Amino acid sequence: MSQARGNSALLQAPRLLRALVRADEVWLAMLAAVVGVFGGLGVVLINAITVRLHIALFALPAGQGLSEAPFLDPRRAILVPVLGGLVLGASMWALAKLRPRNLVDPIEANALYGGRMSLVDSLVVAAQTAWSNGVGASVGMEAGYAQFGAGVASWLGQSFSLRRNDLRVLVGCGAAAAIGGAFNAPLCGAFYGIELIIGVYSIATLPFVVIAALAGTLTVQVLGWATPPLAVTLPASVPHDEYGIVIIEGIACGLAGIVIMRGVTLIEAMFRRSNIPFWARPALGGLVVGLLGCLTPKAMSSGHSALHTYIDVSFPFLVVLGILLAKSIASAFSIGAGFRGGLFFASLFLGALFGKVFGGIMGVLPFVSHMPAGFYAVVGMSGLAAAIVGGPLTMTFLALESTENFSVTMAVLTAAIAATITVRRLFGYSFATWRFHLRGEQIRSAVDVGWIHSLTVGRMMRAAPMTVQQQMSLAAFRQEVPLGATQRVIVTDENGRYAGIAYPAEAFTVTGEGRSVAAILRHAKYFLLPGMSVKEALGVFEEAEADALAVLDGPETRQVLGLLTEQYALRRYNEELDRRRRELSGE
Repeated sequence: MSQARGNSALLQAPRLLRALVRADEVWLAMLAAVVGVFGGLGVVLINAITVRLHIALFALPAGQGLSEAPFLDPRRAILVPVLGGLVLGASMWALAKLRPRNLVDPIEANALYGGRMSLVDSLVVAAQTAWSNGVGASVGMEAGYAQFGAGVASWLGQSFSLRRNDLRVLVGCGAAAAIGGAFNAPLCGAFYGIELIIGVYSIATLPFVVIAALAGTLTVQVLGWATPPLAVTLPASVPHDEYGIVIIEGIACGLAGIVIMRGVTLIEAMFRRSNIPFWARPALGGLVVGLLGCLTPKAMSSGHSALHTYIDVSFPFLVVLGILLAKSIASAFSIGAGFRGGLFFASLFLGALFGKVFGGIMGVLPFVSHMPAGFYAVVGMSGLAAAIVGGPLTMTFLALESTENFSVTMAVLTAAIAATITVRRLFGYSFATWRFHLRGEQIRSAVDVGWIHSLTVGRMMRAAPMTVQQQMSLAAFRQEVPLGATQRVIVTDENGRYAGIAYPAEAFTVTGEGRSVAAILRHAKYFLLPGMSVKEALGVFEEAEADALAVLDGPETRQVLGLLTEQYALRRYNEELDRRRRELSGE
């Protein structure tokens, strides 16, 4: 059973409800609203846990976030992340013994498994994220929020036996509700679900995702955990000549995002090459975070509270640069050492700091118009987040809804697009898809490619039409296989192992006595395996320049299982592509 399908807690909804949800979009919309409520509840629950952990472990006054604290007790700043890392490492070691498989996140679930996720695994990820942030690790909370919302959505969708495409949409709804509730920004949440979790925008999916994002945001608001708007000074309008500077800042954000993602990878590789047991690595990462936290608490936690407190506060240039470096190192070591979390929340604070640094540089140039520092901070916040996380529209709506200022929206969108193009051109991955790449998964987005993996050679092949041995003489072959009887014949050696393919027409063009079938063999080095996907098979066809290839049980045994033609593989591939297109467009 697939790791994404191991859901022992799955319950079947009543048959009538399953039929209604599958047949009527109104009922599916109601299910999306229910998912949205659960996504909002997950945000409130995770936030409540982390806030209480911060207060208890770091002796913070009520109402003060960890990263906004002016200073911390050095003993707590160091010991809490170290001991918290040990606890996390021990739990991960025990979990690896009990459940030895990768935990599937929403992007991977939608790309490979048709939206199927394990609810238990999702709760584990949410708990690990809350704990990692609670002990001060510099990680974002979005991993826990989105995992919880998407996990519950997948569990409900499987309970209602939703079709593959509907289940993928519902998983996007769960993530959208969680992010919308976390930022008090339903449009941001909706486009997070569309751009990053579903992977494709369509009119057929948008209503359900928006409904879920609204329900999640309203749930968080009703329960009193809504995030207030950013208190930042912004210009009433952005001069046209400022857009050149905005594009430069966006490109710089893209370059900075690549450096940060590469930095996380280098630290992960450093830990892997060391002899340090993986359960002890979070403690060492916690030590680095704790030491940086002694210098500035802004390096700890996700930085969300520091963003709201200090985004409009002016600091000396070198101080801002120092905080930016400290936060970048803390985030890289936290994730590289194994703390659970993401870079979405952290990248927002890093982007705001980067924008302040960029604004400080622009402020000393005589030929540049002097804009408020908060303007560069907001543009940098969205630009760096778009570079690392992806989703330029997601970050644009986040800036719009969090600042409640429409005048900077065009500038933010410009920077986000510039950053995204820079990363795609020079790097090619977002942070999530880069980590999939390092694991060997060819996932560039949440677009559904799982059907390609399920459309295998073993499912498409047909029985071999005829088989002969390569020692057979051509004269006997001509009598055995008359011209026009078949287009191709599979040839084996004396041990029954695949030797190649013979075309009967060629047997009649070869002259000379004593010649055997071996003289007309083709494609001896090229064959297919039953586990290959249709895309892999088409690649082999192209390389071999063949219109048909034998399917073997393995490269060593070389026993013939069947035959697959390129024409049939292309037809099945195009049929599936067309079916997916019609599903996405709502036809």
